Amino acid sequence: MVLPKPLVPSKFVKRLNRFAISVKLRNGQVVTAHLPNSGRLHEVLKAGNKFWLAHRPNLNRRTEFDAVLAKDGNALVSVDARLPPKLLLEGIKAGIVRQFGEVVGVRAEIHFGNHRLDLQLRNSSSQFWWVETKSVTLVSDGVALFPDAPTIRGQGHLRLLGELAQKGELAAVVFVVQREDAKIFVPNESADPEFARILREVARAGVRVLAYKCTVTFTHLQISQQIPVRLD
Repeated sequence: MVLPKPLVPSKFVKRLNRFAISVKLRNGQVVTAHLPNSGRLHEVLKAGNKFWLAHRPNLNRRTEFDAVLAKDGNALVSVDARLPPKLLLEGIKAGIVRQFGEVVGVRAEIHFGNHRLDLQLRNSSSQFWWVETKSVTLVSDGVALFPDAPTIRGQGHLRLLGELAQKGELAAVVFVVQREDAKIFVPNESADPEFARILREVARAGVRVLAYKCTVTFTHLQISQQIPVRLD
């Protein structure tokens, strides 16, 4: 995935609401940027922390900038939670993600009552996979953790995948870690114990649980490698 260019460097000032942050540009101007991520993001939302923005001048927007990247220590982090479905499809096309077979058909945003799943994949063996992706930005000592806050919506997605698996359907949840320093994925029990419990439950019911980390640069973002998942 090619990132917008040029990226505008800035420093984090404060979070204004779930989807907006205040940042200071190099010239000292303080501006508002759209934050496409409703997670807590405590690892990057620190006063003075480095952010990189995409300039989006448009009269129909409330802000002129989108937050794209941030620093967490030495790690460069993609903060856009909308990207995992596209990243997964790019990873499939590149041959990095092979767990679904040779994918020959894709449907996006399939609705089931009050919920929707990100993708339905059809492979060359005429198998259909129901897939939900999750954006992961929190990594601690090489351990990728999701969620970083309680997620009723995420719990609902897992339950839906579990119901599909119990009916004999192929179902998977894919955790896309949008940074390079993850070595393993673990559900974040301390942030949402119910999500962790349901994830273990649906995995036993047949839902495939996968995790991938990404290569992140100032110009590109892509899934690079599968990492182990530890549910116990």
